Parts: sequence; structure tokens; C-alpha cells
Amino acid sequence: METSVVKRFLRYIAVDTQSAAEKDVIPSTAKQFDLAKILVEELKEMGAQDVKMDDHAYVYATVPATSEKEIPVLGLIAHMDTSPACSGKNVNPQFINNYDGKDILMNKETGLTMKVEDYPELLNYKGQDLITTDGTTLLGADDKAGVAEIMALADYLLSHPEIPHGKIRIGFTPDEEVGCGADLFDVAGFGADVAYTIDGGALGELEYENFNAASAKVKVHGFSIHPGSAKNKMKNAILMAMEFQNMLPVFENPMCTEGYEGFFHLDGIAGDVEETVMDYIIRDHDKQKFEEKKAYITRVADYLNQKYGQGTIELILKDSYYNMKEKIEPHMYLIDLAKEAMTDMGITPVVSPVRGGTDGARLSYMGLPCPNLCTGGHNYHGRFEYVCVQSMEKVVELLLKITEKFEER
Repeated sequence: METSVVKRFLRYIAVDTQSAAEKDVIPSTAKQFDLAKILVEELKEMGAQDVKMDDHAYVYATVPATSEKEIPVLGLIAHMDTSPACSGKNVNPQFINNYDGKDILMNKETGLTMKVEDYPELLNYKGQDLITTDGTTLLGADDKAGVAEIMALADYLLSHPEIPHGKIRIGFTPDEEVGCGADLFDVAGFGADVAYTIDGGALGELEYENFNAASAKVKVHGFSIHPGSAKNKMKNAILMAMEFQNMLPVFENPMCTEGYEGFFHLDGIAGDVEETVMDYIIRDHDKQKFEEKKAYITRVADYLNQKYGQGTIELILKDSYYNMKEKIEPHMYLIDLAKEAMTDMGITPVVSPVRGGTDGARLSYMGLPCPNLCTGGHNYHGRFEYVCVQSMEKVVELLLKITEKFEER
């Protein structure tokens, strides 16, 4: 089982599945089908039932029950795509065996180094084996580690029918990284009573709270004229965009927040004197504070429209997902059971809010309670991403332990 998860992970990260933002099709990139097809074939080969890939690259399968008890159908879900923030093409993984607790030279040619000073959690892995990139791409542990762990579990259970467990449904989604992973997920057809996404970080992480999330596109419409004759005529969209940004709370940005603190994040800006466009994401765990943030950015737009003329600022607000907490609380046995499984294995459960979102947040509001479990990865969406081999192995064991505890309930 241990060898299986590492080999699978390396096979999956070799497939470029980077998704793309602001596309009107799912999957947003056709190359996500490449991994979906591989998973379908592997599921069939290991003997899974009801294996299916739909027209949008969603993959579904069943590990049939081996217990005669009536057990809730458990879903295990992970996403196949990688973040648009960093290339996922030609990933070159590197093994750091028996890590010595020192800085890691990732690329001899460029000198790129992952420093313990910057990433002190590296010290938790002294004596263990890490997989990093060569610093030219992300690694893809988010979430191909989760995919590999689910696949390793499925293979193990199908090879050991003597282990009693209930029916397990498997789901792999595209486009999670661009907020569309749950858009076309067939909750009714999936048929699970409850589920876990395997899309977290360090071993022991267990999450059932996440941000309420919205996007805000701010289009600033200006007026260009020759600067030599611009007095009382020019309206510089770039400067008005800067004014808009400067009116947002200085300390409510990601660089100044942690824990349950929310933020406004300017994620992109482009334009000229005639038109400048800014893309924001708005986040807060507290629903009331989330609504207040949306109201605040709306007031800023209204104020600048009054100052510079109606239509100068065009604000497009769109909710993305909501905090799954209220949907999980009626099913807290999912959290208790996962904590018990971790404790039995000598893993310290770390229950903390997700400073982001998962497919599970959307799915919970679609009727499938779905907290989030760890994968063993760190530093997602960037060149310093890494995963611990022993953590991946333990996550597979954790999933097995959870299925056993479902059978014992």
C-alpha cells in the first residue's frame, strides 16, 4: 500500500492538468481529460464498479460494500487540476531522503533554495522523506496527493475483500482551483450520504470551517486626451483605480491576516488611462463580516461614482462559496470519527479553519456534508511546494481507519 501511493503520485504529477480562470467551459482546459482517462483505466483494472467519466471530466467509481451492516455510503473526493498560479507542465520531482533539517537546494543551476528560516515547519520532517520540485514548476500535491491516496485505498480494499466496510463512492473533479469543481458534480448520482474531500495540508489537519468567498471585478472607465491639453478634461482610470484601492482597509489584506481574519485581496490589475480593471477576492469566515465587506466595497464604488460621475466605476460582485460549518454541524460525527481515527494512529488532530475553500464547501451546500482531510502537502500553488512520503502513506492508513470506524458505528 505504501509503495502504491508514491508511485501513483509520481505518475499523476507527470500529467499537466493546470486549470484556467474565467473560462465558460468545464473543464477549463482539455488536458484535464488526460488524467481523468488514466484514473478511469486504473479504477477498472483494480476492479472498481460503476466507473464513469462524464463529458466534463468528472470521474466516479464505487468500491462495493463487504459488510452486511447498514452503513452510510461514504464519499471520498479529490480534484485533478492544479493551480493557474504556477506552471504544472514538465514537473521534475526530487526526493530528499532522510531529510537532515537543513535548507534544501532545489535547483543547482539557479541556486533556488527552500530555507528553514522561511519555512520552519520543515523541521517537523527531519529524518523523513520529502518530495519537492526543481523550482521551475509547482509539484501538484494539491491535489494529486489526495487523488493518489484515494486510489491507493481503493486498490487496497478491492484487493482485500475480507476487510468489512460499507459502500464507498469515489469522485474526482476538474477545475477546483478556479472555483468550478462542484459546478457540475452529480450529487444525486454520486449517491453518498456523507463525504470527505482529501485536499488539506499537513498530516493531522481536519477542517470543517472555511471562508465565505466572493469575487469583485472593478472596471474603472476614464477619458484620455493629450496631456498637454488635459486640464479639467482627462479622467485617468489608473489613478482612480489607485484611489479605489487606497480606500479599502489597509490591514484587511492577506499580508496582515491569519486565523479567522478576513480580507480584501487585489489579485490582478491591468489597464490604461481609458480603462483599468481590478480583480479582487473577498473572504471572511463570519457571515455578517462577509456581508459587511461586500457592502463596504460597494460604498467605495458609489462614492467614487458620485465624485467622478455615474458609470465611472463599474462593480461586479459575485458570491463564490460559503462557510460549510453550518452544514457540517448537524453531522459532527464526521469530525469526531476522523479525530478518533487519527488518535488511534498516534496522529494529533489539528482542527483549524481553512483559509480558502474546497469542493467540500460547495458540495455541503448542495446536500452532501463534506469536511476536509489532510494530504501531507505544504506550500501549495508555488515553486516551494513539497509533500512528505510518510505523511502520504499515513493518510492512506487514515482513510482505511475511517472506513473501519464507519463499519463499527
